[in-house]
Amino acid sequence: MVPAEPITLTSQPDRDGRGIRIAVIDSGVHASHPHVGAIVGGVAFDDNGQEHDDFVDRLGHGTAVAAAIHEKAPGAALLVVKVFDRSLTATGHALAAAIRWSIAQRVHIVNLSLGTTNAGHRAVLEDVVGEATGAGITVVAAAPDEQHAWLPGGITGVVAVELDWACPRDVCHMRHDEHGQMRVRASGYPRPIPGVPPEHNLRGVSFAVANVTGLLAQTSTP
Repeated sequence: MVPAEPITLTSQPDRDGRGIRIAVIDSGVHASHPHVGAIVGGVAFDDNGQEHDDFVDRLGHGTAVAAAIHEKAPGAALLVVKVFDRSLTATGHALAAAIRWSIAQRVHIVNLSLGTTNAGHRAVLEDVVGEATGAGITVVAAAPDEQHAWLPGGITGVVAVELDWACPRDVCHMRHDEHGQMRVRASGYPRPIPGVPPEHNLRGVSFAVANVTGLLAQTSTP
């Protein structure tokens, strides 16, 4: 199979993602942060996959991810799904429960600015990703790279995001690889913080994933 020619997706300021529901599976969100807004609900899952109602962000990562998404798609409805609490670690049980909850909420996009290299989680993640994509949900996650065999980004059907520091924040480049997997290159910079140099802000593939989610929400139809 020969990969298709790349497609460039560019931000469209006249489209705001209204009507699109996005599950942000991360460390929670500070709903009152001025860069966030339009949080329509939230939940948390502990390491055993048990559900709780405390989705407050104590790390800042999920809030920055949500802000990057809403910068591009401010009209999208965000559902917060917390799997990280005091550190950026979670179990396969928590992640699977988070994705299944998102499916039940009938979201359009699941943003996974995270990944695991534990191959022991592959089977359960393949099952739950299959449930999501079978329900017409777009799952966006970090792509595997030369150093890391990231999951669920390496699972068939996932929109796998690659970090590209040269890519502008309002653009992403999409293509299918030789296996037919959707691969997207995007900027790893989050929404800027006034007065803070970009190199002192959070950055990395997590925000490349969030930037892609925002662009997809902008151009999606409910």
